[in-house]
Amino acid sequence: MILAVLSLVGLYVAMYLWLYKLGIVGTLSCKIGSCEKVNTSPYAILFGVPIAFWGVLYYVGLFTAALLSTTDRFGNDRRMAPALVALTGWGVLFSAYLTYLELAVIHAICQWCVVSAILVVVMFALAVVELRAGRAGRTTPA
Repeated sequence: MILAVLSLVGLYVAMYLWLYKLGIVGTLSCKIGSCEKVNTSPYAILFGVPIAFWGVLYYVGLFTAALLSTTDRFGNDRRMAPALVALTGWGVLFSAYLTYLELAVIHAICQWCVVSAILVVVMFALAVVELRAGRAGRTTPA
């Protein structure tokens, strides 16, 4: 359930950045860094779609998977924990790539992007803990 709640926080951040890209939010509230420079750079678009929208899709998918893993039907399914590790691991890798672009190429940092990166790292750690707990809980016959 913690993964589901954290994914909702990430969804909020991604929606905020996407609404900015759509022109609905006029200026980004950014107390640290240069969010507008990052979000107006050519690297803020992937396959013709704003990175923020990809973030929205990612967090919706992660929320769905995390929520499903709490249900009776999927809660005991051994595939859920590895799927959550894979999803959050992908988020960590993609966030690391975007952070590299911010620091090394764009030369600006976006506080909202940092928040998203921290969220996916925390969610990845929680997913790994859940996976290990599930494996440790299984006993093998002697």
